[in-house]
Amino acid sequence: MIETDIFIVGTGCSGLYCALNLPRDKQILMITKSDVESSDSYLAQGGICVLKDESDYDSYFEDTLKAGHYENNKESVDIMIRTSQEVIAELIGYGVDFEHTRNGELAYTREGGHSDKRILFHEDETGEEITHNLLNRVKELPNVTIMERTALVDILEKDNTCYGGVIRKADGQLDTVVFKDDMVLACGGIGGLYKHSTNFRHLTGDGIAIAIKHGIKRQDIDYIQIHPTTLYSDKPQDRSFLISESVRGEGAVLLDKNMQRFTDELVPRDVLTAAIRKQMKKDGTEFVWEDLRTIPREEVESHFPNIVEHCKSRGFDVFTEPIPVVPAQHYFMGGIQVDHNSATSMDNLYAVGETACNGVHGVNRLASNSLLESLVFAKRAAHKINADAVGLNATKELPWEDRKKVAAELFNPENYENQEQLEQEYRQLVLDEIDKFEKERGM
Repeated sequence: MIETDIFIVGTGCSGLYCALNLPRDKQILMITKSDVESSDSYLAQGGICVLKDESDYDSYFEDTLKAGHYENNKESVDIMIRTSQEVIAELIGYGVDFEHTRNGELAYTREGGHSDKRILFHEDETGEEITHNLLNRVKELPNVTIMERTALVDILEKDNTCYGGVIRKADGQLDTVVFKDDMVLACGGIGGLYKHSTNFRHLTGDGIAIAIKHGIKRQDIDYIQIHPTTLYSDKPQDRSFLISESVRGEGAVLLDKNMQRFTDELVPRDVLTAAIRKQMKKDGTEFVWEDLRTIPREEVESHFPNIVEHCKSRGFDVFTEPIPVVPAQHYFMGGIQVDHNSATSMDNLYAVGETACNGVHGVNRLASNSLLESLVFAKRAAHKINADAVGLNATKELPWEDRKKVAAELFNPENYENQEQLEQEYRQLVLDEIDKFEKERGM
């Protein structure tokens, strides 16, 4: 049995930022299913939104709601936007190097669904720049321990109270983690369930499956975003390489098989995805073309160097020819239902990032809101955990030794011996839940 104060599952930007905002006198254990750099936070290319000034508030708010088909939680959206400047300032303090103009001011770009330029970026690897710096700062903390290649298998709960988790360590052995304060699920999305996805393949919705298994409330499980432009590959086992929204924001155009432009490239992602699929069906093709030659060469080289190099490695020269692109699963708007402090319906259990659903995104996420939303509500979770630490709740009323005893009694290793069967059961739980939600909505 491993003992800690706070247990965080996941080392993406939300888990890391949560850890950084927790008290330094708390022992924190973080685990990740793969290595620390194999989180989708590292893959975010385009950027992170920020409220530039008060005059942009109404426009930013409306853009977010419009993209989400007005099914967003308005209070969550307001919290996210109002907190954005504070978060950006902290990121810069942690060493994040956003692009600047020649006069030294922050540079902004625009993406689909946005009525103005309000997105900060670092080349075409903003997610990596943010997450790498957060990880470095976490590694400096003596109160944080990170275990790689360690998967959450289950939670230990009784009477709707979470006491700990069951983990499978890198050597395949099972163990339990029992915490004194709280547990945070920051274990990512569900892309690994799909044939074509921009996500890492090991992200298979484990947190969602565990929530289903234990009756923790979920929300909008069927709200799954498809990114309209990923580099086409005839090898479906490959992780789909994302061609950033910013590319179209800077002027790239989409072409049909006859090299004719067929749509407005800056409409929200779900609308553009539908237009691309319609054109593919009309043309009888498996992809459409995206032309970056409409963007000045020096801008492409400075803003999108990784896209240029990846396309080159696949045999495409973006400076002389268009590239083939196709929609792929990209983001999960639904998840474990949480309140505005990221608390789930189970005592002592929080959820942040793509695992959680606080209603910010509605039906369809506005481009570059994902990193911001993850950070804003991860910080709120940390502050709530800290505030609760001085109070009492159902778990903390029990003496520490009694709580460990409860966790030990709840753990039955025989339930988790067949790893392959358990993983398949969890996958099916999530897929069945998605299907159930879709049928209930008449989709």
